[in-house]
Amino acid sequence: MAVEKDQTKEKKGFTVKPIYLIAVIIAVLIIAGAVYALTSSSPTVIAGDNVSAYYKGSFTNGTVFNNDFNTSQPLVFIAGSNQLIPGFSSAVIGMKLNQVKNITLPVNEAYGPVNPALIVSVPRSVFGNQSANLAVGGLVTSTSGATGRIDAINATNVTVNFNSPLAGKVLVFEIKVVKIQPA
Repeated sequence: MAVEKDQTKEKKGFTVKPIYLIAVIIAVLIIAGAVYALTSSSPTVIAGDNVSAYYKGSFTNGTVFNNDFNTSQPLVFIAGSNQLIPGFSSAVIGMKLNQVKNITLPVNEAYGPVNPALIVSVPRSVFGNQSANLAVGGLVTSTSGATGRIDAINATNVTVNFNSPLAGKVLVFEIKVVKIQPA
């Protein structure tokens, strides 16, 4: 009968001593704690930090207007400053190193609405000899150094738009923070 008891134990499998079970639980907890410590200690962007980031900018229809992910130099700026459009600069605050974030910026957080005061009609004579070379879509520079886009040309006048080409548009950005230097 004693032989039968031993055979039954073998069929049921092996038994684990409580001390080994406790050791396994402790090891799992240590590993989980280490993983948490490594992932949660990643620097986080705060206002005033010097940030390097790659980004792709597009319109809501998916048309890309800028993509610097394939360049060697990321965009460098101070988070929360007025160096960039407000929505972009604010969006990186709270991001961690190597985090990727997608944002949609309404007009007021991007380049703002189109300002009609920045669309001016200028006599063609102002352009002198260059008047014949002007074309709709071409760029011109004012005497103050502002760059404008030619929206229309007629026999006597040239309409120049000094708004950003991105003014009045909702913009979509994919941002990846690649470097954070605390202020």
